[in-house]
Amino acid sequence: MVDPTLQGVFSIKLPVASLAASRAWYDRLFGYSVTLEFPDDDGVVRGVAGHLDGVPDTWLSLREAPEVAAPLGGWNLVNFVVEDRRQVDAWIRRLDDLGIDHSPPIDASVGWMVVLNDPDGHEIHLYARQPHGLDQAARPGYGRPVLHRDAVPN
Repeated sequence: MVDPTLQGVFSIKLPVASLAASRAWYDRLFGYSVTLEFPDDDGVVRGVAGHLDGVPDTWLSLREAPEVAAPLGGWNLVNFVVEDRRQVDAWIRRLDDLGIDHSPPIDASVGWMVVLNDPDGHEIHLYARQPHGLDQAARPGYGRPVLHRDAVPN
């Protein structure tokens, strides 16, 4: 018998107000390569799926659904990983070059990040894999370590 395990994230599906606008934005910023289209019964394509440069194992799907495309007020749905603070800074330069609004570098719970919004206002985080080493445990809204359920307290 095989124990069930996870191997990653298969897909991210976002509702969008304008499929054309969102598809162009994700392509311009992230190199979105569409490989599937989803036509409705009337033959009109209202959804696409594909991959972003550097993220070949995770699909990004965009579905035209203006009635639910509004952002969730301060809730981020997507966190993309980058290597380190240097990459966060490189992304900030790229965002500046493309005229896309973004946060300054943020010392988040574990690593550095930059926050931006897609055309529908969905909040996206570009989060560094490399920890910054700062103790954020006392900061409201930041993560703090939790004792693992298998650990034995001293």
